[in-house]
Amino acid sequence: MVDGNEVRVIDFGRFDFRPAASDFCRLAVQQWRTDPQLETAFFSGYGPDPRGSRLWKVMQLREAVATAAWAYKVGDIEFESQGHRMLHDALQGF
Repeated sequence: MVDGNEVRVIDFGRFDFRPAASDFCRLAVQQWRTDPQLETAFFSGYGPDPRGSRLWKVMQLREAVATAAWAYKVGDIEFESQGHRMLHDALQGF
């Protein structure tokens, strides 16, 4: 990513060969939720927003369940709460 005269690297911390939109799920429920300007800036540099597809709703639901389950397994109460909020929000899309 180019920011002015600086080149920056984004590491989502969960590298795998999967659709880019899967990383957007995390951004949408964390950074973009608290600062909508980040969402606008991201898509102005990234390009088309993939969240209009039916796949987006399924990915949100998958990420929500995975987040809540993993956080429960490791005893991270705060992150588990985020997973439950994500699950609630994801179900609203159906």
